[in-house]
Amino acid sequence: MASAATFSTAAEEKSAPATTASATTGSTGAVDIGRSVNSGAEGTGGGTIVVAGGTGTGTGSGNSSGSSGSGASSGVPISSTFCNTTITDVVDASLKVVPDAYRAMAGQLSKEAGIAYRYGPPAAACGASGGVPLYGPRPNNLTLNYSFMSADAQNLWQLGKQVANPGLYSSNQANVAFVADTPARVGITDFQTTNHMLGTFAQLPQLSWTHYGSGTDSVSVLAYRKAGIVSGSPIAIARCSGRRAGYCASGLAVFQNGVIGTLGNNTATNQATLKLPANKVPTGIAMTNDSEFALVTVWDTTALKGQVAVVALAGLCNDCSPYNRNANGSYSAWYNWWREWSGVYPGLPNVGNIAFMKILGYVDLVASDGSAMNAPTEITTATGLDPFNTVAEARITAALTSNLAKDDDQAGIGFMGFTHPLTVQANRQAFLNGNLSKKYAKGGVAVVLSKSEKKVAFLDLKPLFSYVNSVYFGGDIGAFNTRMASLGQADNQWPYTFANQPRQAPTVVKMISLSDKPTAVKTTVWGPNQRAWIATQDGTLRVYSLGGYAPGGIAATPAARDIAELPQFAIKVGRNPTSLGISRGEPEDPDIYSPEQQYADQNKQVLVNSRGDRKITWVRFGANSSSIVRTLQDPRMQDPITIEDADNFANWAFVLTVADYEGKAVHNFRYGPVLFIDDIACPRPTGCPVEPTNGVKIEYAGKMDLQGKPFQLTGTNVP
Repeated sequence: MASAATFSTAAEEKSAPATTASATTGSTGAVDIGRSVNSGAEGTGGGTIVVAGGTGTGTGSGNSSGSSGSGASSGVPISSTFCNTTITDVVDASLKVVPDAYRAMAGQLSKEAGIAYRYGPPAAACGASGGVPLYGPRPNNLTLNYSFMSADAQNLWQLGKQVANPGLYSSNQANVAFVADTPARVGITDFQTTNHMLGTFAQLPQLSWTHYGSGTDSVSVLAYRKAGIVSGSPIAIARCSGRRAGYCASGLAVFQNGVIGTLGNNTATNQATLKLPANKVPTGIAMTNDSEFALVTVWDTTALKGQVAVVALAGLCNDCSPYNRNANGSYSAWYNWWREWSGVYPGLPNVGNIAFMKILGYVDLVASDGSAMNAPTEITTATGLDPFNTVAEARITAALTSNLAKDDDQAGIGFMGFTHPLTVQANRQAFLNGNLSKKYAKGGVAVVLSKSEKKVAFLDLKPLFSYVNSVYFGGDIGAFNTRMASLGQADNQWPYTFANQPRQAPTVVKMISLSDKPTAVKTTVWGPNQRAWIATQDGTLRVYSLGGYAPGGIAATPAARDIAELPQFAIKVGRNPTSLGISRGEPEDPDIYSPEQQYADQNKQVLVNSRGDRKITWVRFGANSSSIVRTLQDPRMQDPITIEDADNFANWAFVLTVADYEGKAVHNFRYGPVLFIDDIACPRPTGCPVEPTNGVKIEYAGKMDLQGKPFQLTGTNVP
């Protein structure tokens, strides 16, 4: 933890006037388009994926004028063959971007051509078998006579027996992004992956009854479209990886027209949007552990270079305005919503109901040795902070084992914000170097892939966290109040942009080249053995240590040399691995059934979706080796492209959701028992077990059809 002496003072930070400067440290060019509230699909040819050609459309600059980045080339786009498919890329034989191809692809990233570029050919092109059909799906039963459920928002369940006692309600909600069949669809659907309620368990993916029959279009995105904010299809979606109800309530989506918007759920409905400049085309998005920041990879179609846009986020009470605390719907002022802060604090941990966003600036993807990444395709991030560290008290076990009859406020385990307002200097001092000093991240890392350039960049987020933390917890209360009162989108309004305070900008600390195209990446979230998992098109999963770059709540001084490949963990997983999933629980681990230990180590395994072989594998890591401990194949998955493991907070179910691109559906598979923590149904210790097939302890839980081809999904536990 840094001492008070290292924090900047008001005198060191005299507000500078807004200026126009370079893309990296200058004015962001962002447009704040409110707290309110076209799709298209273009096919790719049978055995050919053509990325090059044309002058580009959509948000790209659409012509070949403007400056060329150091990685630009006037050469010919390179072609390669994979799974009987010829792929024409956006780079030439020297892996430098070809301007026309680059700009053309920038306008297609949300369409079928863009999905083919990012995720390769469909599974059918690789000729893989789908395996033997697993048991299921189980018969559906309709939830009846539940007073909170409207007639047009039904819930279907498959296990247990409906009783009058609601028990400990627990559900997982998700968003799925897809290439829509028609422009009438917005390209994102909100849905329920699992649900424990009334002694029943729903393992069928379905529209959530909590949205009261709102339909297949995402509630938030539909509002953005009606308001004229979103005019393109989604390119990517993301959310943080919390482990406690409500901590990752809002996801984020980036759209073809450059809009970044929140994706809420039934208990988190704040809507906030920003828009990137026209020449900054988003390609991927990630959120830090506790929704402090969003990181968006972009292609700069003017300068022909890759960047990461850094977006500060702030959570707030539901339907509360960050700019007017006295105009909050039915409430006259900010109120205690899951113990959220009673203030707008972009860059601090929050409960996840995002109400404010601001682009702080852009980081050029250039390492100190001059190596550059100009076509980033995917990003992931981690701070190493366990979200449980942000609770106000430590009496977690007692609350969980008393059937959670009391709410967080009564149990004394709620989020730290409401009970420790930063308007009190004693609280700021406690966060600075007192009993609250380990409850926020001291740094972080982002890992960025470039599929075309076969490169991986590692970004150090410590400058960002160190600076923001210094403002919130260092210096005197008067300077703090002045900064907070200046909230806004200008460079010299809080939170300050890189143009105003350039020392906070993250830096590229390492750039590595690979022998094959990287296709998927994840980082461990918290706990021991902080690593990055990187998959390549040939079917290899590689593992890299992160050193001290994800330190959690304790300050560290990492070194670039500590980021290194751990070859003893490399393993073959299957052709064209397009998605990695954080493991949210392992049924064979006895600790999972202890409320206080169920998240003891999320880094012991990772899930890998190998699109080319139509299979999902669970890769487990030992002391010096890795092994595949479970494999999922089912012919009903025509073209698995991305996966998400459901949370097991409080109740347990072990359900994996798979997005099926060519199958136009999401599928659920259950690989462990269903248990209710209050034993209202499926009582412990055995619960309701999986019905195995040929010794494989996985059952098919059903599917939800979509009006388009899904390519990304993200989910969370929602109270």
